[in-house]
Amino acid sequence: MKFKPNKMEKIIVLAFVLSATLINAQAFKGKGDTKGQVGANFQDGANGIYVSADFGLGENMSFGFSSNYLLSSNKIAGLKPKFEDRIDVKARFNANLGNVFKLNPKMDIYPGLDLGLRNFGGHLGFRYFFTNGFGVFSEAGIPIAKYKTDVSGFDYYNNQFVFNIGMSFNL
Repeated sequence: MKFKPNKMEKIIVLAFVLSATLINAQAFKGKGDTKGQVGANFQDGANGIYVSADFGLGENMSFGFSSNYLLSSNKIAGLKPKFEDRIDVKARFNANLGNVFKLNPKMDIYPGLDLGLRNFGGHLGFRYFFTNGFGVFSEAGIPIAKYKTDVSGFDYYNNQFVFNIGMSFNL
């Protein structure tokens, strides 16, 4: 006798398989956890690419690096920004608070501080993991102390409120 599953049995099996893959999804696991993020950077007068990596130090702490490169930008005083005006690199420290607020393990809220080539600032981010290896993130950042190094005015691009959104990965 040959077994032929009906529509309801297929749905139940599919739901079981999907739920099994989502059970292990965790946004921040603590010491030894490594996250990578790639996304889009949005700010006044420019948009670009954002990349970051975070390394777990303890149950609720991580450090890492981030960088953004502005792909499109408005001219300032009739000039287009050069490569060095478009890029910023930062070291970052996060307080991963998802478990402190008793959020679903797939979610993490992480306020943090950045020390970069252009400024000292802060950020507030949120991650949600669909599976053990893949999720989404959003992050907002502000400068706290600005470095005035560019007389042409291009420092403006790296010293303002920014919003990043994209994909997050377990590495």
